[in-house]
Amino acid sequence: MPLVSEKGRLDSFRWLALAAAVMVYFLIVVGGVVRVTGSGLGCPDWPLCYGRLFPPLRIDAILEYSHRFTASLTSPLVLATAAAAWMKHRTNRRIVGPSLAALGLLAVQVVLGGITVVLETPSWIVAVHLAVALLIFALLLRVTTVAFRGAAPAESSPGARPIAREATLAAAAVFVLLVSGGVVAGAGATAACGGFPLCDGRLWPNHLLGQIQMVHRLLAIAAGAGAMGVASKAWRTTGASSAVRITATLGGVLIVMQAVIGALNVIRGFPPLLSGLHVATAAAVWGAVVLTASLAHLGPRPAHAGPAATDERGTPWDYLALTKPVILTLLLMTTLAGMIVGSRGAPPAGTVLWTLIGGALAAGGASALNQYTDRDLDALMARTRRRPIPSGRLDPARVLTFGLVLCTLAFYALAIFVNLLSALLAFAGMIYYVGLYGLVLKRSTVQNIVVGGGAGAIPPLVGWAAATGSLDWRAFFLFAVVFFWTPAHFWALALLRQKDYRRAGVPMLPVVYGEQEARLQILLYAVQVVLLTLMLSTVQATGWIYLVAAAVLGAGLLLQALRLWRRGGSRTAWGMYRYSSIYLALLFAALIVDTLARA
Repeated sequence: MPLVSEKGRLDSFRWLALAAAVMVYFLIVVGGVVRVTGSGLGCPDWPLCYGRLFPPLRIDAILEYSHRFTASLTSPLVLATAAAAWMKHRTNRRIVGPSLAALGLLAVQVVLGGITVVLETPSWIVAVHLAVALLIFALLLRVTTVAFRGAAPAESSPGARPIAREATLAAAAVFVLLVSGGVVAGAGATAACGGFPLCDGRLWPNHLLGQIQMVHRLLAIAAGAGAMGVASKAWRTTGASSAVRITATLGGVLIVMQAVIGALNVIRGFPPLLSGLHVATAAAVWGAVVLTASLAHLGPRPAHAGPAATDERGTPWDYLALTKPVILTLLLMTTLAGMIVGSRGAPPAGTVLWTLIGGALAAGGASALNQYTDRDLDALMARTRRRPIPSGRLDPARVLTFGLVLCTLAFYALAIFVNLLSALLAFAGMIYYVGLYGLVLKRSTVQNIVVGGGAGAIPPLVGWAAATGSLDWRAFFLFAVVFFWTPAHFWALALLRQKDYRRAGVPMLPVVYGEQEARLQILLYAVQVVLLTLMLSTVQATGWIYLVAAAVLGAGLLLQALRLWRRGGSRTAWGMYRYSSIYLALLFAALIVDTLARA
């Protein structure tokens, strides 16, 4: 069979397999939430709920029914994956075997689900039910890995073999750990131990439930050591692929976060948010170690044309440069303003500290990922060719890993120590900047910075949510100020770097419509920003300190924009670019001072 035909079929099949794997992940998470909240009998009959198609409006019934609904969406995807594997990839044992095995286990899982309800969730059924779900997830991840990875070489590199063995052992340890967690929940031993790391002050408790809980903790130590060991070896082994290094590192980071959440769960009395996050992280750890083992067994990609990959480690300054410290500082200023304005005064010091830490990690991680995705463009532009990747000071795989780790830590810092809303907003901002702006808008439309500017406007929302746990219209007003400020600021830079953007093929406004149109649009956006900032005072949301600052700073911004519109030239564009940065920082600083003065 021709290789091109096989590749074409894999390209269409892999997204189906990925969708099935993602849905199984969500099914495990929802099932875990049902388990830890004791909602397994929220619907005492099966497949209906109290004999009805829709459940009663009770939290336990809704959670249990959500699990069943997710399963009803997941099952057709698993079936479709198995059918497509049999019809199109019957000769590829690495695809058809795991796909059919996943389908068979899905049938077992459906039966187990019914037995669980009929027998009123016995602990051993809960553990088996979880184990089967984890195996289905692993099989689909294996299929997805093969589909995306393509044909493997005849032999893996010698350095990859020991990593494959160790990754498999680590995955086995994580599997046992997660199943033991199901036993803990099913046996009612979740809160059996008061305190951490000891159990009621004892190294080994004298009651059965406490002993079950302590076995789970010991297994967590073993699994954590295994995952961290694989991550360390992946970076020390020459034959390890970049993908193995990345997934192994994420697995190590996630299992550390899992341990932190587990400890805090005990200390804080098992709040629903941490219990749900514990389950979601456990499933993510399992996914990471399974991917690591699968990638290690498959070996590196076949050699391809192009420059050889480097393994440059760079310096701490190179990693700092990846975070774009100047932009990061400006984003943290808007985050702090969102916190202070939202709380109408100074929030608790702990909230401020953790929000700024989480915000810095999110902004720095997103910037690092952006430099990874933009590495081809950066190499073509004089302004960016000295960045760590195009200059050769850092290997792209290290940059990708660094960015993913920072983004992961950002989410957990905010979710654990602040609140879930701020974490989700920060996560949305990272996806917005790296995915929507960096990978799509920047390369495809002249409106890239207009729509993409929303990513930089999310930090005030994060700060507001961190301080209040909610959002209101004033929060979105701050979002709008940054959103409309961004085009005027960035197009001034684009005027300075027109040749760079033209060479890289980036459709910035001056490149597509010319310098005169860009100068006009900068002026129009500057007018909008100034009007927005003044409108905030007219609705009595601020005091006279902010009003005076907004008027004075706005006059300066309009003067710079008007001068650029009339005169043009690189020097004037640079003045507009530099002043607009100072303008936003001072405007939000004035907002902070004004709010604290009126508190």
